[in-house]
Amino acid sequence: MIGSGHSRLLKILHIDPEKNWGGGEAQVFGLLAYLAERGHRNDLLTHPHGKLWEQSHKLNVRCFPLVVRNELDVREIPKIRRLIRAEKYDVVHFHTKRAHALSPWLPRGQDRPRYVVTRRMDYPQTNNWYTRYLYNRGVDAVIAISQPIADVLIRAGVDPGNIRVIHSGIDRARFTGPERECTSEPGTPILGTVAHLEARKGHRYLLQAARLLKDQGYVFKVALAGEGSLKQELADMARSLGLAAEVSFLGFISDVPNFLAAIDIFVLPSLYEGLGVAALEAMAAGKAVVASRVGGLADLVNDSETGFLVPPADAQALAAAVAKLLEDKTLRATFGQKGATRVREHFIIEEMAKKNEECYYAMLRGAA
Repeated sequence: MIGSGHSRLLKILHIDPEKNWGGGEAQVFGLLAYLAERGHRNDLLTHPHGKLWEQSHKLNVRCFPLVVRNELDVREIPKIRRLIRAEKYDVVHFHTKRAHALSPWLPRGQDRPRYVVTRRMDYPQTNNWYTRYLYNRGVDAVIAISQPIADVLIRAGVDPGNIRVIHSGIDRARFTGPERECTSEPGTPILGTVAHLEARKGHRYLLQAARLLKDQGYVFKVALAGEGSLKQELADMARSLGLAAEVSFLGFISDVPNFLAAIDIFVLPSLYEGLGVAALEAMAAGKAVVASRVGGLADLVNDSETGFLVPPADAQALAAAVAKLLEDKTLRATFGQKGATRVREHFIIEEMAKKNEECYYAMLRGAA
């Protein structure tokens, strides 16, 4: 089953202690599915009450419980060390920051596995001895899901030679096909977003932009999908801005493709964003995107070709970009078509997984 010059199957331990399901966990699941299909042996350490635990049991993956409260929580280290020594893994892959913080405590020496970490966020990283140790010595390779993340790491003292840029990918089939070709009903256009209701996603600027658009006479609806700590605060803000009739808070939605099929414009006003899988999904669904020019969104959205990029935390610029799309259905359709093509050519989950697999083999060759 293994081609491309790879001669043996691998035994891989994946570590992702997150309980909530987000873009990162969807990527981990896609990677596990690909590797299992290729015949590799996958074990997973994850939260026993999380969706990743539940979903991974459907694959040929052994799951072990792991609860890590924060980056200083070392309670589980003896268990992980015993597991690594007993199973003799080829590769240990850390998929979150909390998982990566465990790396200095894990087995070293000639017979140890190769260690790799995926970095998904573009938050500024301090250039100090701890960062340099974690990324230059704690692991053998660093996967950044966008070039801006790689740039953040390099500025923090990470050796560029240790970094590979591997974009996240999506299962495009979920967003295409006859059952997904519907668009929103004629009438009031809908602005939609799918994101955790947290400060870094910038929902407040979308609400401020909506107020500006309403003042300019535009008629529209806003659909916000997702849960988070700011739900009540944002609902109060919508009411105070006089947008109670325009804005709907939908909470968690399980069927993202149907949600995207029902909206007209996808808006992601993030302040920080590793890549923006939600925007990828919207593009795959043929929707024009308006997003902040932050993190990997600048890698993903071709400005004025598949959507518009605007400065972060700028409600006026956001409103101006949305207004252009509200006024021009043809432009919306053109952006949507080009976005779907861009996803098909560059951001498929199988390609992401294949490049991770290639990284594993490269580390093992380097070790040899």
